Amino acid sequence: MNDRTLWGLVERRAAASPDAEMLVDETGRRVSFREFLDRARRVSGGLHAIGVGPSTAVTWQLPTTVEALVLTAALARLGAVQNPVIPGYGARNLEFVAQQTGASLLVAAASWNGHDLGAKARDVASRIAGVRLLMLDGGSALPESDDVPPHAPAREADGNPVRWIFYTSGTTAEPKGAQHTDASVLASSAGMVRALAVTSDDRVGLVFPVAHIGGCGTWLGACLLTGCTLILDSVFNAVRTTALQQRERVTIAGSGTVFTQIYLDAQRKQPGEPLFPHVRVLTAGAAPRPVTLHGEVKRELGGIGVLSGYGMTEAPILAMAATTDPDDVLPATEGKPCPGVDIRVVSPDGVLLGPGQAGELRVKAPQVMRGYVDEALNGGAFDSSGYLRTGDLGLLDAAGYLTITGRLKDVIIRKGETISARALELELLTHPAVADAAVLGLPHPGHGELACAVVIVAGGEKAPALEELTAHLRGRGLPPAQWPERLEIFAELPRNPAGKVLKDELRARLAGTDF
Repeated sequence: MNDRTLWGLVERRAAASPDAEMLVDETGRRVSFREFLDRARRVSGGLHAIGVGPSTAVTWQLPTTVEALVLTAALARLGAVQNPVIPGYGARNLEFVAQQTGASLLVAAASWNGHDLGAKARDVASRIAGVRLLMLDGGSALPESDDVPPHAPAREADGNPVRWIFYTSGTTAEPKGAQHTDASVLASSAGMVRALAVTSDDRVGLVFPVAHIGGCGTWLGACLLTGCTLILDSVFNAVRTTALQQRERVTIAGSGTVFTQIYLDAQRKQPGEPLFPHVRVLTAGAAPRPVTLHGEVKRELGGIGVLSGYGMTEAPILAMAATTDPDDVLPATEGKPCPGVDIRVVSPDGVLLGPGQAGELRVKAPQVMRGYVDEALNGGAFDSSGYLRTGDLGLLDAAGYLTITGRLKDVIIRKGETISARALELELLTHPAVADAAVLGLPHPGHGELACAVVIVAGGEKAPALEELTAHLRGRGLPPAQWPERLEIFAELPRNPAGKVLKDELRARLAGTDF
């Protein structure tokens, strides 16, 4: 059996711990590893009967459900090329990715979180020649058949064909499709398992979209590698999802900075009574986190505290803080690079930088994608030595810990001065009245751009004035050239389901307002 394939892991885990609980969802539905294997085999038979086989391209848009993971495994068994799409994707992007991947089957949920996904899917399918639509709702389910074809997916010369296409918005006008293999996806799983010391005793709260590479890729792989249980919730709801994690005795919670902050707020509403009595670690990522978050979580929620990781759709879990890391590095770093990951820090002119020097991060790693579906994008994605240009700015200290300092593209150019949005966001988060912050550049007729800080006020605090924030930044040692010129107070920041702030949406909301 080949552990480099997802299906190989499904079979091995079912043999090793057949009756152990693999999945539980918000309805109380429970699935063992043996039940998962049996269901995925039957679904692979049903899909084979409607024409799905080795290298068949399948686009699917499903919430975080048992069915989504069963479909993932069934497609892996058939050797199909699957293109998971998060439910929040609009019709235009859904049509684009299905067209670009050459999908012959589109699988969609009829509804999700009050949205009519079915109407969108039918509209998209009607405009793509040769696409078959498979709709999942209360009256229909994944096709099943006991006539199961042999597990014999087509293999390329290197034995490691592309089996996944995950899309990321990036900086281009259209989404970019990152091509992954089972080996690249499972490399991210192995790195995370090692850092978080995941075992079969763990119960993991999976609250971000399962169609994200971290869901049906990294965490499903981690579950199969270790025998841990995944706690699924189709729609994140602060009250219901928190209660679900409590009821299911979660040991690894968080899944991202915003979720960890929500759990911390819930704990503060019941001081003295542990929110998650069994939790041993919470995770962060997808958004900047206050340097105080680790200490607050460790002190109030318990466990090790917050472990953060670094990665992207093109290369997930490149670095991850570990359970053995000392407290003094956890508040601000992303831990050390995972095994096999080679991170270079380079200057704008491509010169290799040393420890403690910030620059662009470039990587080679087993979890790096094969390349984009649109091959024209690959020339700019990799440098002449074959390193992926991440577009992120950061540094490696003398001990090897990684700190992210910003994005090459997420900067404000004001009067010729470059301001890192991320660096300013992290500084704003040190103010006691700031619960969350996003910094973005807005057009200015005289300065080129101005720096606008969008702030969420911490509970029980008074909204700060711009002058109060700039005085705080002065006290933190930031020069006036790095201060925001405009302040907006919002009730919440627009985010995608994985917790990433949607800055384009913020810009659209602020467009045309006075300077």
